[in-house]
Order: sequence, then structure tokens, then C-alpha cells
Amino acid sequence: MHVKELFDLTGKVAIVTGGGRGLGQQIAEGFAEAGANVVVCSRNLEACQDVSEGLKKIGVDSIALKCDVTNPEDVKNVVERTIERFGQIDILVNNSGATWGALVEEMPLEAWKKVMDVNVTGTFLMSQSVGKVMLEQKSGKIINIASVAGLKGSNPKYMNTIGYNTSKGAVITFTKDLAVKWGPHGIYVNAIAPGFFPTKMSKGLLEKGSEGILEGTPLRKFGSDTDLKGVALFLAAPASNFITGDIIVVDGGAHAM
Repeated sequence: MHVKELFDLTGKVAIVTGGGRGLGQQIAEGFAEAGANVVVCSRNLEACQDVSEGLKKIGVDSIALKCDVTNPEDVKNVVERTIERFGQIDILVNNSGATWGALVEEMPLEAWKKVMDVNVTGTFLMSQSVGKVMLEQKSGKIINIASVAGLKGSNPKYMNTIGYNTSKGAVITFTKDLAVKWGPHGIYVNAIAPGFFPTKMSKGLLEKGSEGILEGTPLRKFGSDTDLKGVALFLAAPASNFITGDIIVVDGGAHAM
């Protein structure tokens, strides 16, 4: 297979949750540029519609759907609408996420539950529903968006997010276990653990602790609006056909310190 074919997604169908902005939008655009038809979904339908229209201009087909990943009916609707439109699902990116900043001793229970529900239960529900299609197809690639916050403890000077950290640790373990369960059925399950990217979710954190974060990042920079495209494409494309259950860290080298 030619190297260009190894990174070609022509004719593939991808679902990207949380695709209306930030990292999800970046990944959706990367898939479209590689030839995939993309379903963009999140709670913010208008944002998804804007992204979807942009993807069509690249030359692929795309639809935008409203979806709360913690709602089984919303999840079911996304899967059914995708099958109705495209007849298959080849790639799922579980990107929808939530966070909450507070001291551990002051973290509201409802905030903890919300973060765990979106980040963990949402990843489970989407994977379960899409997985049923992939099991029938005997093929598919699931990419979970974890975080370096799930790999170790975070400095409380700028990151008091124990619910978020815990949830991303759970996503990492979920990824590994699902890869073992579904690997024999032709389904690949991997995760990306991003470091610090300027997004709406991280805005407050970066404003507060950017100097300290950069000091702990060997490359001395934050992630850009293209730094996840290649990694996500790699995991979605034939280039990664002997990789499953892995976590690829994209953090400017911070985890090495």
C-alpha cells in the first residue's frame, strides 16, 4: 500500500462528538481533508451546523446533529441518522467533554457527577451504540479523547480539577479494556491524551497558569489548531492497522519531565 493510501479516508464515515468547536472541530476538519464524510454532533447544534457547512466546502458530505452524549436517546438518534444517510460508520471520535474547577474539599457533588457523566458515561454510551454497528461490519476505529490530566496528578496552583482528572484516567482504562474486548472483531480502540491547547474549556486555566505550564513543557508552547489533525488521522486511517489499546500523548513533551 502506497504511503498516501495509508492516510486516505476517502469514502469513510466518521462521527465526531463535540465537533462544533475546539479540538473536535480540528479533528473533523482533518478527517474531511483526508476524504471522510463527517457527522458533527454536540449539544450546540448551531456551532455544529457552521462546522458542517465548512466541511462540505472541502468536498465531502457532512451533517450536523444535536446530541447530549449522556442521553441514550440522543446517542441512538445520531447513530440511526448516520446509518440512514451513509449506510456505515467507520470512525468514532469521543471528544465531548466537561470540566469543573474547585478545591477537592469544596467540589460540589453535582459538579463531580456532571463531569463523570459527560466524560465517562458519554464515552461509554457512544462507543456502545456505534460499536453495535461496527461489530456487524467487523470493522471500525474508535478514538477517545483523554488528557494528560488522566496520567498523573496536576499542580493545584493552576489545575484544581479532580473530577476531570479522574474521568480522563477512566477514559484511558476504558480504552485499553475495550481494545481487548473488541480487537478480535476488527475494531480498533485508541486514545489521544492532549496537553494544553487554547480552547474555550481551558481558557481560564491558561490565563491563570500559562507561565508555569510553559515552564513544564519542553517545547515551551501550547498546542495549535493543527497539532491534533495528524495524530487523529493516523489513528483513523490504515496507517495504524497494527495499533490498538494505545494512548498517544500530544503535550509538547510535558509528560517526559
